[in-house]
Amino acid sequence: MSRLSEEFLVSAAQKSADLTHRSTIKRNMDSYDAAVAKGKTRFVDWEAARARAAQVKSEGIRNLAPLLESFEAKVVARGGHVYWAENSEDARQYICDVALKNKVKTVVKSKSMVTEEIHLSPALEKLGMTVWETDLGELIVQLRKEPPYHIVTPAMHLTREQIRDLFQKEIPGDMRGETHQELVAAARRFLRRAFFSAEMGISGANFLVADAGLVAISTNEGNGRLTTSLPRVHVVVTGIEKVIPRLDDLGVLWPVLATTGTGQPITTYSTLIGGPKRADEADGPEEFHVVLLDNGRTEVLADKAQQELLRCIRCGACLNMCPVYRQVGGHTYKSIYPGPIGSALMPIFQSQQEYGHLSYACSLCTACNSVCPVKIKLSDHLLENRRAYVAEGNAKLSEKIGFSVFRWAAMGATRFAFFGWAGRRVLRGALAMGISPHALGPLATWTKYRAVMDVPKQSFRALWRKQNGNR
Repeated sequence: MSRLSEEFLVSAAQKSADLTHRSTIKRNMDSYDAAVAKGKTRFVDWEAARARAAQVKSEGIRNLAPLLESFEAKVVARGGHVYWAENSEDARQYICDVALKNKVKTVVKSKSMVTEEIHLSPALEKLGMTVWETDLGELIVQLRKEPPYHIVTPAMHLTREQIRDLFQKEIPGDMRGETHQELVAAARRFLRRAFFSAEMGISGANFLVADAGLVAISTNEGNGRLTTSLPRVHVVVTGIEKVIPRLDDLGVLWPVLATTGTGQPITTYSTLIGGPKRADEADGPEEFHVVLLDNGRTEVLADKAQQELLRCIRCGACLNMCPVYRQVGGHTYKSIYPGPIGSALMPIFQSQQEYGHLSYACSLCTACNSVCPVKIKLSDHLLENRRAYVAEGNAKLSEKIGFSVFRWAAMGATRFAFFGWAGRRVLRGALAMGISPHALGPLATWTKYRAVMDVPKQSFRALWRKQNGNR
């Protein structure tokens, strides 16, 4: 068992026993569920919208290379720069070089999971730069010195009182009260100084529009537009899978993303950016860079069984629906992308040895399949990862022995019948002696909170022979 696997089990036990944490998550999830249910009613046919969104993303993946080249050509024609980064280190180095060349001292970041993936902020800070997250949730977890809890709502796990105490400690000069509105105002006052002092703004991208050469960004706070327009250098960091063929495709993707992400008809700010500002424009950066990150994505693209994972639009719907995530929370996964999508992607992006255990953080209820707006069958990919994890020799020795014995017993009718007969008698004897059911074998955790079924006196085979003879 790997270190991360052991840490997951310990953290999962702690978080699932923390009733305050579970209550906070349940309250937020219930609010999300109600908003999304209402949001779906705005569509004439929600399933048709899902199918169309999946079709658009699939088309983008099938034609990835020519679409990215088309996007690049249009950005370059407007005076922008496009860099193809093979891995995290490559991407970090390019962005750090751009920052050093421009003598950057302060960086503001709009919300971006890809920058979390490549560990960009620590690299910039190591060069002596100050980096501020400007999404409210991201700022909160940055001040707490912890990673985002959720793909869409990074501080979902915190109460207003916890945020109030954090702001009083970290930004006391900007505090004017402790209501929700006053806490937001405190963050706004604090961040406004960062916006006006920053030489570089860094953002992610929700979509890359190939036929127009535009970066599409969806946000619910004004921080996204301030980050991309005030600093003199703007760097977009995005995965190569974000490309879509046409500008018209945003007509379905934007509302579908908003509905599954937050339940809104459309996010508050939907922004299209295609290059540095023109001579006749007052706002916008003087330099515009797009970093197209591979970092394992072409390996997923080459695997027909896993390829559809690249359709993901990072809406967070699978996290919100997952019964495991709802109990153990985002930090338990200790991965950049938590929940079902992270459990499917991280073993491929990183390694099965490190993250393969996440594929087992799943009940295979398939709820994530039913809510994914681009119709990814996540449960199939989690099963595929389990197979790969075992094939690489990562299973526990006890599991290998156990399943080997079961295989041997199940391959012979006489052996199988004997073990069934012996098992029934051992279990009945143990229960008759008063041994607690949850002390028995590998099902201890399951049976601890569930009544044990009555042990049948006869096997199914015996009952069949009694009723049907040898037929």
